[in-house]
Amino acid sequence: MRLSRFFMPTIKETPSEAQIVSHRLMLRAGMIRQSSAGIYSWLPLGLRVLRKIEQIVREEQDAIGAQEMLMPTIQPADLWRKSERYDAYGPEMLRITDRHDRDMLYGPTNEEQVTEIFADAAKSYRDLPKMLYHIQWKFRDEVRPRFGVMRGREFFMKDAYSFDLDFEGAKRSYNKQFVAYLKTFKRMGLTAIPMKADSGPIGGDMSHEFVILADTGESEVGCHRDLLENEWLNTIDLEGDLQVVVDSFTDKYAATDDERDLDIEGSLGDDLVVARGIEVGHIFFFGTKYSKAFNAVVTGPGGDEITAEMGSYGIGVSRLVGGIIEASHDDDGIIWPESVAPFKVGLINLKVGDDECDKACEDLYRQLQDAGIEVLLDDRDARAGAKFADMDLIGLPWQVVIGPKAVEAGVVEFKNRASGDRQEISAEAAIAQLTA
Repeated sequence: MRLSRFFMPTIKETPSEAQIVSHRLMLRAGMIRQSSAGIYSWLPLGLRVLRKIEQIVREEQDAIGAQEMLMPTIQPADLWRKSERYDAYGPEMLRITDRHDRDMLYGPTNEEQVTEIFADAAKSYRDLPKMLYHIQWKFRDEVRPRFGVMRGREFFMKDAYSFDLDFEGAKRSYNKQFVAYLKTFKRMGLTAIPMKADSGPIGGDMSHEFVILADTGESEVGCHRDLLENEWLNTIDLEGDLQVVVDSFTDKYAATDDERDLDIEGSLGDDLVVARGIEVGHIFFFGTKYSKAFNAVVTGPGGDEITAEMGSYGIGVSRLVGGIIEASHDDDGIIWPESVAPFKVGLINLKVGDDECDKACEDLYRQLQDAGIEVLLDDRDARAGAKFADMDLIGLPWQVVIGPKAVEAGVVEFKNRASGDRQEISAEAAIAQLTA
């Protein structure tokens, strides 16, 4: 993509309404623009990141046998009356009435919808187990939406639902999701800690939040130091036995503010880490809470009727964009992990209009594209300082700089955004590193 044609309206000054780093940087980098309180338009740069995160989430869900579907954003109120959540959910639910005076709502979650679909279709124990998921926009009418996409009213979310014959089967599904979440966040360059958590309005008996530590986290959390240490984390084989992996993490103390145990924390001594955390995922087991309400019953092997055991598994896809920035930035801007970066490399032409510089940049641009490398070419007629500042702001993992002196010397300047390391190498060597 050529930056001269790319819609990326950056802002030099810090927007006054932005209270946290991710909100400031997403506005300044031209990733989002506010439509109304807590509701944002995703501009091309931001949407590229959102789609990268969405695809990682999708791949890890598919890998455990979950099947993707798509449910509507608008749901009939009668569904929620069946589960007795319509009145209980509170003012965060956006309730609306259609032209026929039917009560509707903008879905904040999909337990009722998916359970009704399953109950209508599943008749025999042979129809189980099943795990269904979708990635869809949702709405919760927060009284004070703030922190940009970290706590907006409209948000993009993956929610999955498991249906099993018994508790043991449901536990296997829960463990599959637990490990899938560890893999998902690891691929995004995040250390997400699974913490014992309150089930909240969803309801349930077994619940874990996946939390990343950040000063701007909405709540205080406590955990064992090992859960943050690469030395310990590297001893866990995420491809190993599911129960062993889950037990490795849950045997270490980790709890959100609602579940913290000060007696246990006091016994940990120097191994205790207390910090603020950002929730990026939440998984629940809630048994037959919804399947009973919707008569999700199948005939068992002996002809008896069995009510499906259920779990629910959410990941805040849009929230993760902000969460990753909170975890990975510096004074100059964002530092994207390669797996979610909008482009892998920024190619900077220091002297647009110079025949030799233009040719060197065009040749390298074409070679990178031919190699399947996502590249953003800064071909604007702008000052070098402005180009460097914008590239650091948007945080692409690599920068390749070409100016008249570099062309004459037959090299390019190759910069790693995260470390700041720079080296002068040939264009061929740069391509080799980027394609390695």
